[in-house]
Amino acid sequence: MNPLPVLPFVSSSQSRRDFFKRLSATSLLFAAPGVFAEQLQLTPRQTEGPFYPDKLPLDTDNDLIIVNDSLTPAVGEITHLSGRILDSHGDPIRNCLVEIWQVDNNGVYMHTRENQAKHDRNFQSFGRFMTGSTGEYYFRTIKPPAYTGRTRHIHFAVKMKGREKWTTQCYVKGEPLNERDGILTGIKDPKAKASVIIDFAPLPGSKIGELAAKFDIVMGFTPVV
Repeated sequence: MNPLPVLPFVSSSQSRRDFFKRLSATSLLFAAPGVFAEQLQLTPRQTEGPFYPDKLPLDTDNDLIIVNDSLTPAVGEITHLSGRILDSHGDPIRNCLVEIWQVDNNGVYMHTRENQAKHDRNFQSFGRFMTGSTGEYYFRTIKPPAYTGRTRHIHFAVKMKGREKWTTQCYVKGEPLNERDGILTGIKDPKAKASVIIDFAPLPGSKIGELAAKFDIVMGFTPVV
């Protein structure tokens, strides 16, 4: 398997706009043969949960590590989370909006029902990415911690024209709490359950201990063009 590309680090001397411009130029690498293996097992729907942000942050891009033009990154294990949105035939779906939201390293969501005094102000908590012709998406975030009542997980929503919002969650492979998480164990089909549990592996070449995770989402329909 070809290693994932090492993505550029945003330094204090370069703008975040330049960073994402260069990042978009690497999108073809994500679709290259051998980089992502297509998974035709349909991804199970899962609950949105109660903590979809009730007030969206001002910054909603796909880099959750840096908020706006801050120079201070979020605390946590930096993770390059990527994958593709595919239809029931394994073909990529373009122009769909992928959203993720998750707790910060303290286990706190960006939500008014949570204790925002404990929230990491340098963590964006929510991000969006519009898929291109190859159906790929990319986020820079942190490996989610477990919190009371839940194993490690990241929430996903996929939005597209003419379709109801579609939600699921992904989980960390090898996490002991997976076997006791009520939402994850609610998936009774072993193959469907396995499809939402992904590896958070060391990113080859990273000198700061970054991780890479890949989560392909296979929708149970063919979109209307």
